[in-house]
Amino acid sequence: MIKSYKDLLVWQKGVKIVSLVYQLVKSFPPEELYALTSQLKRASVSIPSNIAEGYGRNTDKSFSHFLNISRGSLFEIETQLLIANDLGFINNQALYKEILNQIEEESKMINAFSKTLKN
Repeated sequence: MIKSYKDLLVWQKGVKIVSLVYQLVKSFPPEELYALTSQLKRASVSIPSNIAEGYGRNTDKSFSHFLNISRGSLFEIETQLLIANDLGFINNQALYKEILNQIEEESKMINAFSKTLKN
């Protein structure tokens, strides 16, 4: 039974992505602190935050809107990670691939959840 946004698997996976992103960017160059590092952190935090906010709005239409914002943040993170990898900032390829897999799973979950809300 869902009593809170915290019970939603899609929110829990979003929080997991935040943890993984924070872990990955620890090894980025210091000059990226206010660039890619900061942007990746903000975009990752946006995922579960928007899911929680959408849940709190208490209408399916609002929730669907905030899920769309979360999905946009996922694609933002994916793009930034691809750029960071191309620039040689990513030392832990296993963690990088894990985050990309988590992003793919989260995107599918958000899509399915959005469809459910629209029906």
